[in-house]
Amino acid sequence: MLKTGPDLKFERRYKRLHKGLVAGVDEAGRGPLAGPVVAAAVVLDPKCIPEGIDDSKVLTAAKRADLCERLLECAKVGVGVASVEEIDGLNIFWATMLAMTRAVDALGFVPAFVLVDGNRCPDWAHQSHAVVGGDALCLSIAAASIVAKHRRDCMMAELDLAFPGYGWASNKGYSAKFHQEALRTLGPTPHHRRSFAPVAQAELDFGPRIAAG
Repeated sequence: MLKTGPDLKFERRYKRLHKGLVAGVDEAGRGPLAGPVVAAAVVLDPKCIPEGIDDSKVLTAAKRADLCERLLECAKVGVGVASVEEIDGLNIFWATMLAMTRAVDALGFVPAFVLVDGNRCPDWAHQSHAVVGGDALCLSIAAASIVAKHRRDCMMAELDLAFPGYGWASNKGYSAKFHQEALRTLGPTPHHRRSFAPVAQAELDFGPRIAAG
């Protein structure tokens, strides 16, 4: 069966029901051992939608960068970040919900309705609906996935310059073999998530010798 990609059927339905702008929300960075979790909220302009929007996971880094730039030019975009400290303090689920809330707040206006990738919406005042697999079904969620992924990748590339040796420019903080080996030999940095088991174990093994930038 031919894959058709995400479309605007969700946006059209909820815009008609709620008489206003509909935002799509997605996040990047729930699984890595290091770095923040980043969410984006995007309200597309039907008259100016860049071609090629799709689930960020099926796009190249270059394509995501290009689409992110074009979305910033012709869509309403908000980005929210939850720090490593918030991830460790709240747990990754609630930190993700916080990043999503901040992303919608960063739009600078209150959308009539919010479409959220996944199976649960944050506890907020917005009327919203969770769409499982939304980044492959819903165009504004797919756009949000692109912005969130590109922004977080850029953050991890910057952190790689300050904390070389972990390969963050390429693995983006995920649990790649090179990253795991570096964690064991160099120890955790202030940007590692200590609530994640491999980091907690490395901290125990490494003792007080915490890598510094």
